[in-house]
Amino acid sequence: MTIAITGATGFVGQALLDRAVKAGHEVRALTRREQPPRAGVEWVRGDLDNRAALRKLCKGAEAAIHVAGVVNAPDAAGFEAGNVTGTLNLIEAARHQGVPRLVHVSSLSAREPDLSAYGASKARAEKLVMAGGIDWTIVRPPAIYGPRDTEMFELFRLARWGLMPMPPSEGRTSVIHVDDLARLLLALVPASEDVSHQVYEPDDGRKQGWSHYELARTVGWAMGRRPWVVHLSRASLERVARADRFVRKHKAKLTLDRVGYMTHPDWVVTHDARPPADLWRPLIPTREGLKATADWYRENKWL
Repeated sequence: MTIAITGATGFVGQALLDRAVKAGHEVRALTRREQPPRAGVEWVRGDLDNRAALRKLCKGAEAAIHVAGVVNAPDAAGFEAGNVTGTLNLIEAARHQGVPRLVHVSSLSAREPDLSAYGASKARAEKLVMAGGIDWTIVRPPAIYGPRDTEMFELFRLARWGLMPMPPSEGRTSVIHVDDLARLLLALVPASEDVSHQVYEPDDGRKQGWSHYELARTVGWAMGRRPWVVHLSRASLERVARADRFVRKHKAKLTLDRVGYMTHPDWVVTHDARPPADLWRPLIPTREGLKATADWYRENKWL
């Protein structure tokens, strides 16, 4: 198949691109910067604001996988532009070029749009996809980890120092390895009555997810440490977010908006929303996946 992919140079997108090419698909991938030639990949220069580039991306494609999005922005307008307007622009281009199928990568945060500007923008993007006039499937991943990730990387870096500040102890979260997520996105590309117009919440298969303490200690184990886990209140996390903003400016990883959903107690996937087991199931146990990720960070001089 010919598949149009947005976000192909990002963390999830690179894993997806690797799997798509390996599976023999022809890929047309959106990129802001010049990329080295790659067999099976046609790079299209542009971004989600460039409607001409999006039409070129979608021309002749049998499906589109929308991975690109904004996970960190200084204000709500930044999330709106990247996650809502960008999604609308892609839908319009896909519809104009006759693309019959769209697999949209959303977020579990869309379940609780009142908690953060990020979650609100992902929820609005989902509504656009549902009303876009194209056969669709929406995937809401939980926390994603794996090689090249810059978000959960912060936990690995903290574990190295033996002290891990975490959200309140009563919270639980699901996680998924990036390669398992990439396999799911490709598995959803062929249209069928079973997957059309469905919203899926995939994870690593761990029932009830992980407590913040369990996840922190497991990341510590992956790093060869037994870190001291300190659970911070929302007020404390907000102070840390302000300090991070002061020190790292726009590169800050802990933002006030992120604190809003980090402190929500339930980011465990809904059991009935998991993808059908005959279509996909996770293959990477989280302990082994976290260990391999820590090794990748070391080998690539991130740690």
